[in-house]
Amino acid sequence: MNVNYVEQKPEDLEYVAIAEEGEIANGERIIVEFDEYTIVIFNIAGELFAIGDVCSHDDGPIGEGELEEFEVACPRHGAHFDVRDGRALTLPAVVDIPAYPVRVSDGQVEVGVPKED
Repeated sequence: MNVNYVEQKPEDLEYVAIAEEGEIANGERIIVEFDEYTIVIFNIAGELFAIGDVCSHDDGPIGEGELEEFEVACPRHGAHFDVRDGRALTLPAVVDIPAYPVRVSDGQVEVGVPKED
């Protein structure tokens, strides 16, 4: 689960449109599902971040957790994760969660996921 796609080469990713630019207001988040992915996208001070919507501790919905600066807390057991790179920051989680690159192209918010082989 601990894959940081933000660090992948751009040619290894395909970008999927998930929202219109401006649809995710500052301080807000949306949860999207497509293919085998469930991803939460956060707008923090106008910057977009995307992580897998799953706590590595018990598969809980991390996207429903409280956000403080760049940390989101799992609503089930309180594990904290960094929304910028998916790093597990506090127990009970010890495994990072996936992080995905986000870009805006032609008015669309797009998330980068691994290309299908």
